[in-house]
Amino acid sequence: MSARPGARVPPPAAAGAGRLPTIGLVRRVRGGWLPTRRELARWTAAALGRRAAQREICVLLVGVRRSRALNARYRGRDRPTNVLSFPAAPLAERASGLLGDLVICPTVLRAEARAQRKPARAHWAHLVVHGALHLLGYDHEHERDARRMQRREIRVLRTLGIPNPYRLAAPRARRPA
Repeated sequence: MSARPGARVPPPAAAGAGRLPTIGLVRRVRGGWLPTRRELARWTAAALGRRAAQREICVLLVGVRRSRALNARYRGRDRPTNVLSFPAAPLAERASGLLGDLVICPTVLRAEARAQRKPARAHWAHLVVHGALHLLGYDHEHERDARRMQRREIRVLRTLGIPNPYRLAAPRARRPA
């Protein structure tokens, strides 16, 4: 399903049913492959586990300029980033089931996937899982916390059939000229 940039795409009626969380999707970018709402919900549900049912996450897809501005404002880093997580206030979470917002920059994500020689879909899944774990309170500010978060990401991604994202891909063999 395609929507014009900036348009809020309403979630399907059954998206929150069962174990899948409801995914609100806002696209502020055009072009390139983007995962479906169902894929986003599946990846998020894998990260959330039992907490997925009756939850909602808003995913905002932005361009490089907006990613850079948000990263500078909220993290003090004046460069675009792949994913930002904004947890909902505890009261809002209890009242509505809103877990928070993920802001993803597909341009940065695709560039990283190419540089790391990973399939784009696998890198998307990794960053959605990573962002969802941040919404649950995981972080990587300290080495011990980073190892804990990475172990969880690796386990979750394995259930989705995606290899360990922290193992470097083997370099491609160069062909003789």
